[in-house]
Amino acid sequence: MSKFQNIVVKLGTSTLTASGKDLAAERIVDLARQVATLMRAGVQVTLVSSGAGMAGRAALGHIAIPKTLPAKQMLVAIGQPRLMALYEQLFGIYKVTVAQILLTRHDLARRASFLNARNTFHALLAQGILPIVNENDTVATDEIRVGDNDNLSALVANLITADLLLLLTDQDGVYTSDPRKNPQATRWQVIDTPEIPESMWQAAGGSGEGGTGGMLTKLEAARLARNSGATVLVAAGNEPDAILRAANGTLSGTTFLPVRSALESRKRYIVSGWDKQSRLVADAGAVRALLKGSSLLPVGVRSCVGEFERGDTVAVCTLDGKEIARGLVNYSHNETRKILGEQSDHIASVLGYDYGDELIHRDHLVLME
Repeated sequence: MSKFQNIVVKLGTSTLTASGKDLAAERIVDLARQVATLMRAGVQVTLVSSGAGMAGRAALGHIAIPKTLPAKQMLVAIGQPRLMALYEQLFGIYKVTVAQILLTRHDLARRASFLNARNTFHALLAQGILPIVNENDTVATDEIRVGDNDNLSALVANLITADLLLLLTDQDGVYTSDPRKNPQATRWQVIDTPEIPESMWQAAGGSGEGGTGGMLTKLEAARLARNSGATVLVAAGNEPDAILRAANGTLSGTTFLPVRSALESRKRYIVSGWDKQSRLVADAGAVRALLKGSSLLPVGVRSCVGEFERGDTVAVCTLDGKEIARGLVNYSHNETRKILGEQSDHIASVLGYDYGDELIHRDHLVLME
């Protein structure tokens, strides 16, 4: 039985290559077996995968390449389709359909694209499809790059409200110093303090030869993900059944416990995002429905105040001006004004498209006390 129901697994280059110089099909097929086992048990799994650059190097025969951003982008452009073709083939053995998602920091920083990305993930996971994520390196600039897949995996965990972020690497956790150089180094078992200890930051090493991440980026990822409500586990990718054992809580490594619950983190994000101007005025029937846990539909909204974009936080008020809720709105202020009072099945005919039946879905709404 899995302790977790929504898992993000970050696969480092050393895990995918079995510490070699090319993608190791035998390692990947075993990882595919484990993921498929969890998915058959109803667990939602998302992969954040390194390895595209290494696949590109292998395709070019490991010739010397300048260490510049354009050179890296070239390698990824060559390697990414090879990596996805291998994933499609090997996951296909277990009847798992895979989907490629390429992201940049810019995609996750803008509210509208953040919302679009989240909806795409939710649609894929609801259909039992495995999202495989990488940074969109071929078009990214330094200003919009995440720069490493550890932090990207934490951003994805936040995006889909994962309850476990598993960072698989070539080391079985975070140590007080490099255990390859210091046999006296000891492994941190559990971090349950609100802040990651300063001594742990100081002990974090640099990146390895094959990938762009190191223990420092794993600590950065852990800090972000645990503040979003996820448990984070740094562990060795070469351990037998590493993903399955992480899911049931028996894999050794360094565990970072969440600082706050995912629900609390989500509520804080929604409540704090209001501009104190944007609001929707709901009729009495809509208010009663909201208080019983329903979504806010356009048919129950009388008026729209202020300017906002899709994905912004707006307040929901009663006819006499009392604020009862805040939520992330599915439509901009211009779109909302066009569909006020309309039945949900009329949205597409009014706008020519729709982003869903709700102005605010109940999952993205917080009732105010």
